[in-house]
Amino acid sequence: MAGMGSQNFGYPGNGRKRQSSDGGDDDMLMSKKIGAGAAACWDDPAAALASARHEFGEHGGVNMSIEASATFTVMEPETMRRMFAGELGADRDFFIYSRHFNPTVLNLGRQMAALEGTEAAYCTASGMSAISSVLMQICSSGGHVVASRALYGGTHALLTHFLPRACNITTSFVDIRDHAAVREAMVEGRTKVLYFEAMSNPTLTVADVPELSRIAHEKRVMVVVDNTFAPMVLSPARLGADVVVHSISKFISGGADIIAGAVCGPANLVNSMMDLHQGTLMLLGPTMNAKVAFELSERIPHLGLRMKEHCNRAMTFATRLKKMGFKVEYPGLEDHPDHALLKSMANKDYGYGGLMCVDMETEERANRLMNMLQNYSQFGFMAVSLGYYETLMSCSGSSTSSEMSDEEQALAGISPGLVRLSVGYIGTLEQRWRQLEKAISRMM
Repeated sequence: MAGMGSQNFGYPGNGRKRQSSDGGDDDMLMSKKIGAGAAACWDDPAAALASARHEFGEHGGVNMSIEASATFTVMEPETMRRMFAGELGADRDFFIYSRHFNPTVLNLGRQMAALEGTEAAYCTASGMSAISSVLMQICSSGGHVVASRALYGGTHALLTHFLPRACNITTSFVDIRDHAAVREAMVEGRTKVLYFEAMSNPTLTVADVPELSRIAHEKRVMVVVDNTFAPMVLSPARLGADVVVHSISKFISGGADIIAGAVCGPANLVNSMMDLHQGTLMLLGPTMNAKVAFELSERIPHLGLRMKEHCNRAMTFATRLKKMGFKVEYPGLEDHPDHALLKSMANKDYGYGGLMCVDMETEERANRLMNMLQNYSQFGFMAVSLGYYETLMSCSGSSTSSEMSDEEQALAGISPGLVRLSVGYIGTLEQRWRQLEKAISRMM
């Protein structure tokens, strides 16, 4: 590659650096690969995060400084020519323009790579920009994608409508549990990507990442997995996936106040996405603001603690509601069809996910339940999105999956009365359970 895209995707060198465990300079150990310092700690994503390089502030602050500049100066005219020629880059502390690389955003990318156990990561302005950029980088005009039919509505619309119209990229949708159908849908030489969600939105179907990756790799197809629903719980790259995408807006942010995304994967793919001439991230420009990156970098260290409590409460509420006779979908329940699979893949001690679904069968009954939970017992909020400290609930068929037709929703297993709950952790568990019981009693 020529131009800026040929620069190595490395680390900013500004700020003071923590010494590595063997006494050497951590920057020297970690300049070659984003996330490389976490490779030896992959018994637990929290351990990997703790082993990633810590960036200190300009004046010795325990937190790194925010590099809010859009553009960067050089000391000599020759330096700029060398930067544009790809001879000098972010790995040696040379920056040109923040749409390309920014030190603060790179720091967050290093954390995301450690979290997912990948060589590199690049953070974007939204989850959808991460997904679309990856797919358009891997697939050219005439390319083909095989995807799960159980996907977030926005992703389904991207694959069904936008990519065929704008890019001549088509998609075959399959039941991701039917591995024979997945294999059969792949077209030799044309299929470039197998795309699915580790835990599907909203049905909570769990994908067999190792087996699906094996099937795809036999056909020389790249595996792209959306892990938005299960950070810390699942690590798709460690299970065989090539690329992991996130809407950081959800659990990783945790505050329902930021829109952001991430692409985690091989360094050569991420570098190609930043190529001056053909890189989707470089040319489409879904740039993350450095101030947003700083905010997020301060939240990732306690993601593991938050996920454990989200998952603990989801498990408790799902178990109790099921005993009351409700139709509950939660992969932590032993009678869930994917329970054993999830247990075999999950990282130890993080539970089975922070979302659960209650199938009320009709939209009318679903709306009545949500109305009681919000306006009568104050259990949670009627709102889309997930990963907030308060419980968020929505009727998926008429909200986040509304881009799908009735037939597509039925094929994906989305009932008209399916209520998706992102279980929060504020207040005590028993306090929240009493509020949930109060709403249910009013409905009876």
